[in-house]
Amino acid sequence: MDDAFILVSLVIAALSTAAMVAFIVFAGSDRIVGMGRLFYRTTVDRADTELKDMFVTTSPTMFFWGNLGALVIVSGIVELLFGSVLITSVVAGALLFVPGIFWARMRKKRFKKIEEQLPDAFMMISSSLQSGASIAIALQTVAQQTPVPFGNELSLLVRKTQIGVSLDDALIEMEGRVPIDSLIMASSAIRISREVGGNLIETIGGMAETLRTKFTMEGKIESLTAQGKTQGLFMGFLPVLVGIGLSFLDPESMSKLVSTTIGYVVLAVMVVMQVMGFIFIRKITSIDS
Repeated sequence: MDDAFILVSLVIAALSTAAMVAFIVFAGSDRIVGMGRLFYRTTVDRADTELKDMFVTTSPTMFFWGNLGALVIVSGIVELLFGSVLITSVVAGALLFVPGIFWARMRKKRFKKIEEQLPDAFMMISSSLQSGASIAIALQTVAQQTPVPFGNELSLLVRKTQIGVSLDDALIEMEGRVPIDSLIMASSAIRISREVGGNLIETIGGMAETLRTKFTMEGKIESLTAQGKTQGLFMGFLPVLVGIGLSFLDPESMSKLVSTTIGYVVLAVMVVMQVMGFIFIRKITSIDS
């Protein structure tokens, strides 16, 4: 019995050592190192671009290591709570998309805020032009009076023109940073008017009034669909909260969801149906205006 136990222990130790050596060799290979460096550089460059677009001066490297640390910590907590490799893998995989979702939401909120500021900014530009100011002076005045985030964009536009960049090129660069249809139309109107002539004051003033009407209609639509969106969120998170509560009340029964094949299948079906239901509700309550 002792000899068999010693033999099994030696075999396990040998296999563990071989696996560790293979992992070290594999991880240290040029291809894996190159892939890791490429992922790091791509992620950092993307974060750097997005931070600059939103006028955030924090180091993108700090964001990368912060995301990686959060991934490791949260995955470890999930593993300790559930003790399931499958659930931990799913959570870790989902966390990989969290930074992208976060940046997408931040950009969307920023674009929405800029679009809300456009009518007032256009009206101020039109008033400045009516008073006899040039387009450069009008933009500089509006940049000083407009709050963030659109004030930052106008200030950057003015600074670029002051260091020698043409107004047309500066406007095109702003269109790339803020790809909003209303802003692109206004920028195009300014550039075309400078090239071929036209009543720029009436054009910008008319766009301001049109945008005000558009935002009023969008506000009514959002108020009418707010209840449906809230119900969708409630129905989406309710099963999760019930499952957590049942895990504390009856852990033996709930543990079968994460310890048996049938439990995994049932859990997967539940997740898919919940996601589909949430998506359908969002589609129904999202109206193109």
